[in-house]
Amino acid sequence: MTHRRLSLTEAIGLPVIGALSLLFAWQWLVPALGIPAYIVPTPLAILRTLGTEWRFLLSNAIPTWGEAGLGFLLGNGLAVIMAIAFVYNPRLQAAYFPVVLLFNTIPVLALAPIIILIFGLGMLPKVIIAALICFFPTLVNTARGLNLATASELDLMHVLSASGWETFWRLRAPRSAPLLFASLRISATTCVIGAIVGEWIGSNQGLGAVIIQSTFNYQAERLFAAVVLASFSGIVFFAAVAQIERTFRRLQPGQS
Repeated sequence: MTHRRLSLTEAIGLPVIGALSLLFAWQWLVPALGIPAYIVPTPLAILRTLGTEWRFLLSNAIPTWGEAGLGFLLGNGLAVIMAIAFVYNPRLQAAYFPVVLLFNTIPVLALAPIIILIFGLGMLPKVIIAALICFFPTLVNTARGLNLATASELDLMHVLSASGWETFWRLRAPRSAPLLFASLRISATTCVIGAIVGEWIGSNQGLGAVIIQSTFNYQAERLFAAVVLASFSGIVFFAAVAQIERTFRRLQPGQS
């Protein structure tokens, strides 16, 4: 059985219809079931809070965006450097990859208090937590991508007297680009999560701090508004990385 492809109108309209139908159901069900507004507010109440408290929410979103952005750059930058080192030095990979794997098995919620204890309550520990979440997927995918070049291709580069840098830049790096960008798209959303987790543990500003304070003060509308803004931040980060990937692909030789 074959399915026809969705038209552009359907591809855009159907997700909007799906989201609106769920919001309408939420708006109607909450009062119909007698759920108090201080536990679950309606979508219109959350929207109203976003409108009336946008300055407060924006002032707390800016630190979160900064921590997430720096964590994204730090975590992915270190992961790419380590992946290159692992590919060109198998002994280094054999010695340290198991350690990295073991470190990755520790839940970030368990690591966060330790990092806060070591680095204090400033911006740095939040950046480190965001970087840790980004690090491992990018390391694994980049190393795998760099190893996708076959022995025949490497022999051909050798016959053509290509230097190590030319082999890396013209063969290994292009092969790893799709996997690297796949990891960056994942990191674009998880870095926001990492920054918020760091703010939960030790901060009086940022979306994570707003979420915790609103929870304990039963300010459900502000809590949901902060969660919506955090989700929107992840979407914007993801869209930015996707746009960079499209630009990168267009700049590749043979791509229009």
